[in-house]
Amino acid sequence: MEGRLNGRVALVTGAADGIGHGTARRMAAEGASVLVVDFDAERGRHVAAELREMGAGAEFIACDVTDRAQVFAAVERCVERFGKIDILVNNAYRGQGQARIEAKTDAIFASAMDMCLYAAKWSMEAAFPIMRKQGWGRIINVASLNGVNAHMGTAEYNAGKEALRAYSRTAAREWAAHGICVNIVCPAAKSASYRRFEEMQPQVAAATAAANPMGRMGDPEADVGGVMVFLASEDARYLTGNTLFVDGGGHINGVPWVPDLGPED
Repeated sequence: MEGRLNGRVALVTGAADGIGHGTARRMAAEGASVLVVDFDAERGRHVAAELREMGAGAEFIACDVTDRAQVFAAVERCVERFGKIDILVNNAYRGQGQARIEAKTDAIFASAMDMCLYAAKWSMEAAFPIMRKQGWGRIINVASLNGVNAHMGTAEYNAGKEALRAYSRTAAREWAAHGICVNIVCPAAKSASYRRFEEMQPQVAAATAAANPMGRMGDPEADVGGVMVFLASEDARYLTGNTLFVDGGGHINGVPWVPDLGPED
């Protein structure tokens, strides 16, 4: 396959659904080989097969990104299978529901930090020596408008994603000399977690979409995937440490996200 990522190798976490799936498809369409990394083995294998049908090199590996050993094993498998790793997309997250801050336990916060910050830290640590040796790398970490706009009900997620943004900027500064670009995407798209939210609170979801300057939520492949491809390409070689709001303009004035969290105690 010929494209902007021809000959590149990408590892995408959370690639079995939503934004990860859309990203994997767009990168495969642009010529990249893709290691599909996900907790959901059934869907992950299906996505890898889907990418192979598109003509891309693709393989699936099951991985719980909150387990350091499994994350390092995924990066190792990527190199074993495809010979290198050029592009790392940290996207995986499993939501824990909405509740007020006072109901969020230490365990809930610790779990969110594992998924948001440590999962990316571990994969970046594993990929860094390879990218440094080849003098080229693209790391794209998926953060969230929830943290930027301080959305209610998801304090642990907001905090974890903002920690990821800070970590990413520091990595961008330290690794720039090695030809490694580290950027952050804050997307607004119909991901798996958004679909669950839409089912639980359809009126709030509809109001949120209507308040978006473009009047809709984004498509993971058509709207977010193309930006991911740009960040992974040679065209983004002088762009690092930035946060791109791929959200239809929703960040400009903030999105009125006011979920029903029930009465206060």
